Amino acid sequence: MLGSASPRRHQLLVDAGIPHVVRPSSVLELRSPGESPAGFAQRLAREKAFASPCGEDEVVLGADTIVVVEEVAFGKPMNRKEATEMLRRLSGRDHWVYTSVCLRSQDRVVEDLAATRVSFCILTEAEIEDYVASGEPFDKAGAYAIQGLASKFISSIEGSYSNVVGLPVSMVYRHLRTF
Repeated sequence: MLGSASPRRHQLLVDAGIPHVVRPSSVLELRSPGESPAGFAQRLAREKAFASPCGEDEVVLGADTIVVVEEVAFGKPMNRKEATEMLRRLSGRDHWVYTSVCLRSQDRVVEDLAATRVSFCILTEAEIEDYVASGEPFDKAGAYAIQGLASKFISSIEGSYSNVVGLPVSMVYRHLRTF
């Protein structure tokens, strides 16, 4: 069971042939003072996994993705200004995408964290404005979708591509096989 409303996570699981049911959980996504970006993602994944009911013979998957530039965490932008600022900060730089996963059954919990390094090309103000105007950045951590229009801005990645989309599928599958 996927404890998330993310259409990207759902589609990644479908594409990988991993059967699941979507039962979104409702968790307040506020970072605690002093909490590291990776720790924040880990806490949210766990809270999402435990916010969903878990029946007998079920495994609940909670996940959270965060984009980090020099220890500054980027979640989903709330407006055009935030999206524009995030993209300016990503322009011409490397950053990390962390996705934490928490899988739980009635008697077991497995947690893990995937990290992928992403390199952005230098973006012009016009490119940033056009991309923000497309609307794509607004429900994406870091204000971009590697699988969408922003693919042209990515010069390289080191690590899991699906992690950047929102779920490290291979990692999830490896853990699911142990349940």
